[in-house]
Amino acid sequence: MSNVTDLNNNQKIVADMKAVVSDAEAIFHETAGVAGDKMLDVRQRISERLGAAKVRVANAEAAALEKSKAAAAATDACVRKNPWQSVGIAASVGLVLGILIGRR
Repeated sequence: MSNVTDLNNNQKIVADMKAVVSDAEAIFHETAGVAGDKMLDVRQRISERLGAAKVRVANAEAAALEKSKAAAAATDACVRKNPWQSVGIAASVGLVLGILIGRR
C-alpha cells in the first residue's frame, strides 16, 4: 500500500514540477525584451536552472514510470498465482462499495 502512496506522491511531485518549469519558462519568455547587464545575468541563471529542472523532472517521471510498471507486474503475478482469491477479494470490495453507495 505504501508503494501506491509513494507512486501517487511521486506523480504529484512530477506534475507540480512540470507546472513550475512551465511557469518559469513563461516568465523567462515574457522578459525577453528587457535589457540590462543584470537582467542578462538573471536570464542566464534562470536558463541554466530551467535546464537542470527539466532533467530532474524527466528523471523523476522515469522513476515513477518504472515503479508503476513494477507494481503492475507484481499485481499481475499475484493475481495469476491466486486467481480465485483475487476474484473473491474483488467481489467483496465491490459488495462493500455497493452497500456504501446504496446508502446515499
